[in-house]
Amino acid sequence: MPTRTESPVVSPAFGLGVAVVAVSTSAILVDLSSAPSLVKAFYRVLFTLLVVGPVALVRHPDAFGRLTGRDYLGATVAGTALAVHFATWFESLRWTSVAASVTLVQAQPVFVALGAFFVLDERFSRRMAVGIAVALGGMVVMSAGEFLSGAAVAGSRPLYGDALALVGAVMSAAYVLAGRSLRQRVALLPYVTVVYAVCAVVLLGLAVGAGEPLVGYPREEWLLFAAMALGPGLFGHTVLNWALAHVESSVVSVSLLGEPVGSTLLAVVVLTELPTTATVVGGAVVLSGIYLTASDRPPDAAVD
Repeated sequence: MPTRTESPVVSPAFGLGVAVVAVSTSAILVDLSSAPSLVKAFYRVLFTLLVVGPVALVRHPDAFGRLTGRDYLGATVAGTALAVHFATWFESLRWTSVAASVTLVQAQPVFVALGAFFVLDERFSRRMAVGIAVALGGMVVMSAGEFLSGAAVAGSRPLYGDALALVGAVMSAAYVLAGRSLRQRVALLPYVTVVYAVCAVVLLGLAVGAGEPLVGYPREEWLLFAAMALGPGLFGHTVLNWALAHVESSVVSVSLLGEPVGSTLLAVVVLTELPTTATVVGGAVVLSGIYLTASDRPPDAAVD
């Protein structure tokens, strides 16, 4: 992990606040765009890569040559998992509410803990076990309530959308686990440059394979693509990664619990989308479980 400095120029608390606000706009920007989900995901990653890639080449010109074949393989696995994360989560927003989708996809720490236990043979504490159980219970409450209500506020297939969001959370956890050892040895910018490049290629292949048009969109769509990269991508996740150099990773993980709250409030204001009672209650339970799990996690790889 990066070495923590004693006196950052910008307050880490302020940086985390800016980052949480920025990532909270992600679901809203995705929802406002009418482009296919794979196209939105591709351009978000591509535009972010076009910014961080040149900076990485200037600041770390020798880093890419020092990576081994095994390093590139690990980055390829991480980038592929990240691509599936974006593809499934963006698509989930077509079928379920912003509140449900963002809450479920934010359950990444739960699946990181489960993956580390089953795949890497890592132990987790009783607190983490309770957190996982609480989060999973909240997911059941949320999905069952939406099923019984007949439909989500924003989508005619809420269970399908919820399932896609959960797949997105699992793939986000796979991204973290796949890149954990590499991220501890490689600086942030070279790492995300390689991972984003792989992610963009995978998303491009999926979009082309699905027959989705890559051009011909109105100016408003291109502005939304750029906003996804600038806001959630750069001011959001880039600042979160910067914060990892100054505060504990558990603090960063817990701070991300503000994203579902911020996204839900923005959805009410921008999209006039009111969450159901089941979504609010189940979401609160899920966030409680995520808090218990994330606040007791050891440091992990950088967030996307």
